[in-house]
Amino acid sequence: MRNTIITGDCENPWRNLAVEALLFESLGSRERVLYLWQNRDTVVIGRHQNAWKECRVRLLEDEGGTLARRSSGGGAVYHDLGNLNFSFVLPRSEYDVRRQLEVVRRAVAEFGITAQLSGRNDLVIAEGGAKFSGNAFRFSGDAALHHGTIMVRVALDKLGRYLAPDDGKLRAKGIDSVRARVVNLAALNPRITVPGLADALKRAFVAEYGPAQALSVGALDAARLEALEREYASWDFRMGKALPFDATLARRFGWGGVTLELGLKAGAVASVQVFSDAMDEAMIARIAPALVGARYDNRALGEALRRLAHPQADELAEWLEQTDLGGHQ
Repeated sequence: MRNTIITGDCENPWRNLAVEALLFESLGSRERVLYLWQNRDTVVIGRHQNAWKECRVRLLEDEGGTLARRSSGGGAVYHDLGNLNFSFVLPRSEYDVRRQLEVVRRAVAEFGITAQLSGRNDLVIAEGGAKFSGNAFRFSGDAALHHGTIMVRVALDKLGRYLAPDDGKLRAKGIDSVRARVVNLAALNPRITVPGLADALKRAFVAEYGPAQALSVGALDAARLEALEREYASWDFRMGKALPFDATLARRFGWGGVTLELGLKAGAVASVQVFSDAMDEAMIARIAPALVGARYDNRALGEALRRLAHPQADELAEWLEQTDLGGHQ
């Protein structure tokens, strides 16, 4: 199987995410690809998150920053030029998160830094447990995407100003701020740079998977890339279409937080908006269609979700079967 390495050609998050999407749809089922890229002053939210609740959007844009939404699940992250983003695009049969993260671990080890996997999606410093890399995932057909951040010299003051995590997430993690649990690699080794780390990642990718060819962004389908960039830049995709709603139900689970905004008509669910930082974006996307049409009562909502036959949906069902629905029936 062919191995390919591609480096982003700009600092525009909408274009960079479009490049990733194009690699995913055109090469993901037949090649192993490492894509390295950077965004300038950007907050990237997960596929099912509420932009207004995860980011101080006006402050970000007033200060020249950009809001973007990625195609995978997970939570909000801040990118600047002190951060290096990586994407593994590969066939689902080749997907192995520990093997992929071994590339990152091997690269940072070149700078004397020992890293390890922690929780559902973080890479942390082995001594002390501070996070320097968050990861998210997406699957479609025969293709898989695993992407993440590596904090080298990120402006932590901006990270703290622009991100607005919910109180439930903070309580669940037992922390006082976003900044409390993250670290820049340069704080551990001042000699590390983003270009140096990018080179180390390329060497580690070859060491793990074998020789790789270089590919330029200019070699990709330009028309398709432009169409994808327009989609990622669009207001509807980034901010989400706000629906009128009559009931809001929220809960944080071990696998992520979920907020359901339900529009009700004649005692039934007429519309649903789901916000979540859960990693399994495909399961989250199934919630709204499952609930539309269900009676707004505990048993009916639970039964609708249990038909999805998914462990996380079962947890949601158990919660809705027991929660106070607020007298909207």
